[in-house]
Order: sequence, then structure tokens, then C-alpha cells
Amino acid sequence: MKAFWIKQIVPLFLIACVCSASVAQHIKPLADFPTQAITIISPFPPGGGNDSVSRLLAAELATIIGQPVVVENKGGAGGNLGTSQAARAKPDGYTLVMSQTSIIAVNPVMYSNAGFDPAVDFQPISQLTAAPVVFVVREQSPYRDLNDYLKDAQNRPGSINFATPGNGTLSHLTTMRLANNAGVKLTHVPYRGAGPAVTDLLGGQVDMVVTSPSSVEGLVSSGKLRVIAATNANLIGVFKSVPTLERLGIKNMEVVDWYGVFAPKATPPDRIEYLSRAIRQAMRSPAVIAKINQGGSEVVASEQKAFVKKVEQEIAEWKDVVRKSGIRAD
Repeated sequence: MKAFWIKQIVPLFLIACVCSASVAQHIKPLADFPTQAITIISPFPPGGGNDSVSRLLAAELATIIGQPVVVENKGGAGGNLGTSQAARAKPDGYTLVMSQTSIIAVNPVMYSNAGFDPAVDFQPISQLTAAPVVFVVREQSPYRDLNDYLKDAQNRPGSINFATPGNGTLSHLTTMRLANNAGVKLTHVPYRGAGPAVTDLLGGQVDMVVTSPSSVEGLVSSGKLRVIAATNANLIGVFKSVPTLERLGIKNMEVVDWYGVFAPKATPPDRIEYLSRAIRQAMRSPAVIAKINQGGSEVVASEQKAFVKKVEQEIAEWKDVVRKSGIRAD
């Protein structure tokens, strides 16, 4: 009898456990939502960080809600084009947008007409990730840390440059803020994306690139690039030993680059709450966490109220930074 129990009952019990775990991945839908595919607008071309996070979320979210989740790339104007399209979408929960610090907090101040107002047009749903801004040089560079770079800039005003993924990006503003605080003059070399900037760094055409961890993770792992500083302590993977600005004696410069999901402002509250729960569950998947961590970011998966508060704080903070810098994107 004991042998029968082990051979017959235990396997059935294990199957039941597996099935229960599978069912637990789903979130019970509302009475009227979702009943069709959901679209996540990625306001950048395919292949970048925004697109990658969008697709990672979409695949996991589709399993949880039992409906297809489609990523639509709508790049242009530093993310403004796709974000504006999302702002004009029907507020029914079926159109979302993957946004980030530079789009929501910086672009409305940097551009004379961004095409949207984050406070008026959008409802934050969940912050997905957080990552520092990193300062990167070639392995052969004489700069062992960021202080070496700043000392050289002090000795040769205007002769030392830095490259970023573009004019008005978070990387650009962060470095200009750093230069102002340090009292040095740096030359900005803007590119159309992190890829071309990193290529020229490898070729020795620029002194330093300021960008996101995910843009350089592979080259840092292979030893071709070195990270000489990061804006905050959210450091994981190959970036774990990188000195923060604060550790280097540079105060009040903590900058966090995040990705988050937004819906049109008038989207019903019950649908916002449902989407927030589903998105948080998707981002807590071990596979998603591993992929995000590999790129040097950490998973946040914040509740909706916490994200609303964060967005309000970031908008106020970066509005002040942009106005003081005098930098314009158009």
C-alpha cells in the first residue's frame, strides 16, 4: 500500500501543486476589463532600453492578464511623439505608454511644446526600474576616477569633452549640473543615442560617455570600458564596485533614471488599480528580475500611490535644474 501511495498519489499531488502555481500567476479580470489586447507605446525605436523593458513587461503581463499585450514603437522628438500619441488615446486602459525620467520630468521644460503635460494628461501606474547614470571611459584612459577627469578639466578649461545620447537628455543635464557644481568648463558632444556615442568612445574620439548602465554593460563586462563613477548606490552586477559621486566627495548629485508605465489621465480608477497589480506581479517574475539586473538596473515595481508622489517630486526637481541650466532642446 505504501509503495502504491508513493508511485500513484505523490505524482498526482505534485501535478496539482504545479497547476495551482500556474493558476496563481493570473489575476482575476474585472467584469469588463480586459477583454481585448493592450498596447504599450514605446516612444523610441526598437532596440533601445525603453523598447527592451516594454517587451519584457509585455510578455510577462500577457500571461498574467490572459490577453495579448502589444508593443508599438513610436519614436521621435526625444520621446515626445509617442508620448503625445498616448496622451490623446482613449482613456480605457487599453493604451499605455512606457516612459522614463527624461520624458516625463525633463522634456516638458526642455521643449517649447513637448505635446503633452504630464500632470494634466497622464496617470502614473507603476515605476518599474531604477538605475544610476554612469560615467564611462575607455580601458586605456588615464582617468582612474571622476575626480581625475574633473582635475584635468580644471587645468584645461573647455578642452575636455563628454558625450551623451543626446541634447537635453538626463545624461546631459546631470553632467552639466556636475560641471557647474565643480566649477569646470566641459564640452558637450551630443549623439543620436548611446550606441554611436559608445562607438566613438571606443575609437578615442571622445573623452567620456555619460549614459545608462544597460548601454555599456557588455563592454564593461568584457573589459573594453571602465565605469569611473555612478550617480547613486543602486549598483548591481558588474557595476557593484563602481564608486558613487558621494563616495568621491561630490555631494547632492544623486540622480536616478527610471522606467515607468502611464495611462491617459481619465482612465477609470478600477482599471488603473488592476493594471498596477498586474504590472507589479509581472515585474516580480524571477526571469524579469534577472534580465533587468543583468543590465545594471534594479526592479522597483512600486505601488501606484508611491509612483504618483515620485513623479510629482521629479517634475518639480528637474524643472528647477533645467531652468537654471538654460539648456533648450529646440
